[in-house]
Amino acid sequence: MGKVIAIANQKGGVGKTTTCINLAASMAATKRKVLVIDLDPQGNATMASGIDKYQVASTAYDLLVDELPVEQIVERETSGGYHLIAANGDVTAAEIRLMEVFAREVRLRTALAPVREHYDYIFIDCPPSLNLLTVNAMSAADSVLVPMQCEYFALEGLTALVDTISKLAAVVNPSLKIEGILRTMFDHRNRLSNEVSDQLKGHFGDKVYRTVIPRNVRLAEAPSFGSPAMYYDKSSQGAKAYLALAGEMLRRSEHQATATDNAEHTV
Repeated sequence: MGKVIAIANQKGGVGKTTTCINLAASMAATKRKVLVIDLDPQGNATMASGIDKYQVASTAYDLLVDELPVEQIVERETSGGYHLIAANGDVTAAEIRLMEVFAREVRLRTALAPVREHYDYIFIDCPPSLNLLTVNAMSAADSVLVPMQCEYFALEGLTALVDTISKLAAVVNPSLKIEGILRTMFDHRNRLSNEVSDQLKGHFGDKVYRTVIPRNVRLAEAPSFGSPAMYYDKSSQGAKAYLALAGEMLRRSEHQATATDNAEHTV
């Protein structure tokens, strides 16, 4: 069964969508079957995947509100080699419509249940706010990946997000946990960045990925060409960093699976 990871941060501009599409493309490059769900009405993940958000026949709105099956709305031909459920401005209306329906917090979880076994990873690009769309993402997810810049106010935002994850776990998804914290747009020459990075590692330990995503022009340019960085410029530091992140995630997953197997055999 595929692992569902929500990529979220209540603070905007931290590289959330960049992380979603580049990590998905990197996983797809390792022959994993990957689905990206764009839940942000801005549709940036959709456009960066080479799909015109203004021309798509169906979006996440149809999945959440009209309950169309994933197979009917998924885009299979993306520039990153993964499948995509697109988003555009229509998704804004989904939040309003969901307020009127029963079990509105788990619509996405219900929709994904029939297809989880078809994918190795499902990444959900969340809007930069705690709304009903984000709640749906976290209700459906096994874990939350948190991209963040190493700056002072980011720590406050992270504290609020961790509190939100704990509350949602208590109410709608008891198995929800933090998948990892990813340092993005990192500049090793910046003293504050290094200080915040040290604080993160001191507080969250191995939840902080060893892989660091640097500030990189190619990462910033690639979305305007409708492509993940590895297909825009595979030699760029940004593309290499996300490939490294995918490798680190796969190793962590294998280690966890081995630990679980050993524990079961011990019992």
